Amino acid sequence: MTRFTVLWIAVVLSACSSTPPPPDWAVSAQGSLARSVDAYLSGNTRVATLELDRARAEVARTGAPERLARLELVHCAAEVASLSFTACPAYQAVAPDAAAPEQAYARYLRAQVTPADASQLPEVHRMLVGAAPDQAAARVAAIADPLSRLVAAAVLLRAERATDAVVRLTVDTASAQGWRRPLMAWLGVALARAQAAGQGDEAARLQRRLDVLMRRVPADAASAPTQ
Repeated sequence: MTRFTVLWIAVVLSACSSTPPPPDWAVSAQGSLARSVDAYLSGNTRVATLELDRARAEVARTGAPERLARLELVHCAAEVASLSFTACPAYQAVAPDAAAPEQAYARYLRAQVTPADASQLPEVHRMLVGAAPDQAAARVAAIADPLSRLVAAAVLLRAERATDAVVRLTVDTASAQGWRRPLMAWLGVALARAQAAGQGDEAARLQRRLDVLMRRVPADAASAPTQ
């Protein structure tokens, strides 16, 4: 589980006292949400959906739509990190009851954040608001948590402000974590940029990486001896 996931799970459970043991629903929701995010990023849609539904059911036991809104934003962020720019319909269903920080974060994920929203965002994302592309690239590189880094980079891409350095960074980040879903998406972006720039050798290298992810490596290449 990444620091990003821990942070947002803490937000989901923020109404729980830190002194007595957390209630059963909170413990169950925390575990299911973490497993859902990990499975989603790994490309295991079936497990991700199953665990997300379990987390939703546990939070729904509280009858608090604002908590459900926080949970849905975790899933939305994982989608954005993987360049799946959906409307996050499950969040939209409970958005009217979301608190100001969650509403600001939802706008941030849509690349529609305003300067007035900055104070409501987590610190790692707050520093990107209004930053120039090169400055934003350096700030994304400084984000320690890998999922937070991917989310920030995806927001820049959605706003058409992601530099090639940001794209390379996200490819390396997703690869190091073994996150197949965002890695495929970001490799696709890198490949398209290499092709557009006429960088044939780089495009071929990126395509080979995609082939490995999609398990299309020729048998003779896979069995070739290494030097």
